[in-house]
Amino acid sequence: MSNDDNTLRQMPDIAHEVTPEVAGKLDWVGMGDIELPVRIDDAQGNTVQSTALVTAYVNLANAEEKGIHMSRLYLHLDQAFRERSLSPAVLRQLLRSFLDSHEGLSDRALVRVDFDYMVRRRALASDNEGWRRYPVSMIGLMDGSEFSLEMGLEVLYSSTCPCSAALSRQLIQEQFEKTFAAGEALDFEAVKEWLGSEQGIVATPHSQRSAAELRVRLAPSFQLFPIVELVDLIEGALQTPVQSTVKREDEQAFALLNGQNLMFCEDAGRRIKVALNSDDRILDFWARCTHFESLHPHNAVSVVTKGVDGGFVPGSGSPVRLDHSTD
Repeated sequence: MSNDDNTLRQMPDIAHEVTPEVAGKLDWVGMGDIELPVRIDDAQGNTVQSTALVTAYVNLANAEEKGIHMSRLYLHLDQAFRERSLSPAVLRQLLRSFLDSHEGLSDRALVRVDFDYMVRRRALASDNEGWRRYPVSMIGLMDGSEFSLEMGLEVLYSSTCPCSAALSRQLIQEQFEKTFAAGEALDFEAVKEWLGSEQGIVATPHSQRSAAELRVRLAPSFQLFPIVELVDLIEGALQTPVQSTVKREDEQAFALLNGQNLMFCEDAGRRIKVALNSDDRILDFWARCTHFESLHPHNAVSVVTKGVDGGFVPGSGSPVRLDHSTD
């Protein structure tokens, strides 16, 4: 093999050698759905591993340049995620490296990391536990030297319709009147048996799996992402999170929770708004509650926001890989 064969050939660089046919700045340009492994540390010193889909953008501030260096974005991502766990500091440094590698081209950078966070959850009544999956998004923006941080999250819960519950109670009352004559003495055991029968409880309210999608703007001083803390905050506000391991005693406890927490989507939205407003670490938020109706083929939806500083990061998309047009 000759020395010439080992010499790096000069290859064309179209992004620099060719002038764009139509000059102009671009708000964002980069890559989406980049496949990468990710590690997340929690407050107890544990590390959760997951697979992520990453979006990496910079703007093109120089109108005369044809394009950016996408390979540089990927290489910075690969190095950052390979060497360190995901944290606010890592996102900040990553975005700074995006801009440093595009000096003269870009002055804004954005990274979004979508992944599933797995958590062990205790059963409601039995001595069991199981895994729950929470879709999470981390969104970082560097605008010049200004860094902002957002987190998206989806929490599943059960919602039982208050209107349906009231209508069901009315039917049970009417069935009671048909079964037990007014003015006659009631036999305790007979009434108790009737209440436990299908003939007695002739109607039940409808309930459905529901979803709370959130996007919150966090104070950049966070050392770790408060994923479990935010999940606990929302599930504590709603009171009816879906369960993993369920024995009969757990299902009964779940039925009791639903009966004690009847809610329209409006009620769920208000509960979440109060919970998020109570946390000083959350600077701004957007939340959507969707009740996947069992009565209708359409869904019931409510949206709440805090609405400071003009909303959210432009271009950051939906909270957790779900498309919507209300943010």
